[in-house]
Amino acid sequence: MLRALFVRLGSLSSVLVGISLLTYGFVFLTPGDPAYTILRAQRQSPPSDAEVASFRAEHGLDDPFLVQYVSWLTDALQGDLGMSYYQSESVTSLLLASLPNTLELALAATAVSLVLAVPLGVLSAVHRDTWIDRTSRIVALVGVSIPNFWLGYVLLLVCSLWLGLTPVGGTGTPGHLVLPAVTLGTGMAAIITRLVRTSMLEVLEADYVDTARSKGVRERLVIYKHALRNALIPVVTIVGLQFGYVINGAVIVETVFQRPGLGTLLVDAVFARDYPVVQGVVLVTAVGVIGTNQLVDLAYVALDPRVERGDRS
Repeated sequence: MLRALFVRLGSLSSVLVGISLLTYGFVFLTPGDPAYTILRAQRQSPPSDAEVASFRAEHGLDDPFLVQYVSWLTDALQGDLGMSYYQSESVTSLLLASLPNTLELALAATAVSLVLAVPLGVLSAVHRDTWIDRTSRIVALVGVSIPNFWLGYVLLLVCSLWLGLTPVGGTGTPGHLVLPAVTLGTGMAAIITRLVRTSMLEVLEADYVDTARSKGVRERLVIYKHALRNALIPVVTIVGLQFGYVINGAVIVETVFQRPGLGTLLVDAVFARDYPVVQGVVLVTAVGVIGTNQLVDLAYVALDPRVERGDRS
C-alpha cells in the first residue's frame, strides 16, 4: 500500500505543473481586457486609457506571460492565489469560504447516488430479465437523460413552491441541502445503477459464487458478502471519476438553488473577467479531481490486493 502511494505521489508533480500551466494560460485566451471590464463595472462608466494602464501595471498584466505564470505559480505553491480584481479580497479566502458548501453538496449528492444505485443495481441483477430489472433499466435511462437544471427547477416548483416542504434556496439547514443533493445525485445514481447491475451479473456467474452456494451458504450472504464486494471494485472507480462530474454539475445546481459555493463563485468571476478567481477555482477543482483519482487507485489496492501484486510483477 505504501509503495503504491509513493509511486503515485511521484507521478503527480508533472501532472500538476501541466494543469497549472493550462489553468493560467487558457484564461488569457478569452476575449476582453480584464482591466477595462473591471474598472467599468466598478465605476459604472468607461474608464480612461490612463486608468486602464494604471490597473494593468498594478496587477502585473503588462509583464510577459512566462513572467506572470512563474510569479503566480510561486505564490500558489505558498498558498497565495492572488487578489480578486473585482472584490479586492484574496482568492484563497474566497475559496475557503465557498469550498465547504460545495464539498457538502458533493458528498451529499454522492451519498444519495449510492443509496439509490447500489440496492437498485443489485436487485436488477438478481432479478435479471424480470419486471424489476426492466423497470430499473428504464429508471436509469431516464435519470441519465434528465438535465440537472430542468430537474432542479421541477423539484423547486413541486417541493418548495407547491408543497412547501423545503426552502427555496440558500444554505444553513439540512432542508436547504436535500433538493440540490437529489438533483445532482440523480444522474450519477443512474450511471452507477447500470454499472452495479453489469458488474453483479458477471460476479454472480463466477466459480466461487457457485462454490459458496454448493456449500449451503444462504443466498443473501452469497449476494451481499461474496458477490457484492467484488462487484463494487469497478464502482469505486466510477464514483471517483464522477467527482469531476459532481463539481461541474455544482456550477448549475448552485445557480439554480441560489446556493453559494465554488460553482457560484466561478460563474460570477467569469462574467466579471475576474481572472485570479477563475484560475483559483479551476486549479483547486483540478487538484481535487486528481487527488480523488489517486484515492480511488489506493482503494483498488485495498479491495483487491492483486492489483498491487500485479504492479510489482
